[in-house]
Amino acid sequence: MMVYMKILPEKIYGKLTDEQGRCVHYHSNLDVIANKCGVCKKFYACYKCHDELEKHGFGKISPDEKESVMCGVCKTTFSYAEYSGLEKCPVCGSGFNPRCALHRGCYVSER
Repeated sequence: MMVYMKILPEKIYGKLTDEQGRCVHYHSNLDVIANKCGVCKKFYACYKCHDELEKHGFGKISPDEKESVMCGVCKTTFSYAEYSGLEKCPVCGSGFNPRCALHRGCYVSER
């Protein structure tokens, strides 16, 4: 049985369109994931928002690093490895955008 962590309150940074982490770049009803930058340790709605607002590029993380991906709806955190196996949040049931996998290389360092 997996045990997930909730971090409350955790801010999602970016050019946000709502409090669940949708941003000007990605704003479908499934775009509720925030990723933690390995450099500044802030959760960002997307790498584009991060790179537009910070003075450093988005720092990739290990796929096994705990608490590096957060559900913007309930603020539960996962490792990227855990998140990548989910279609929806196991805590609140919010669906995740399967197309986010196309951006894996922006967020995760390969082993």
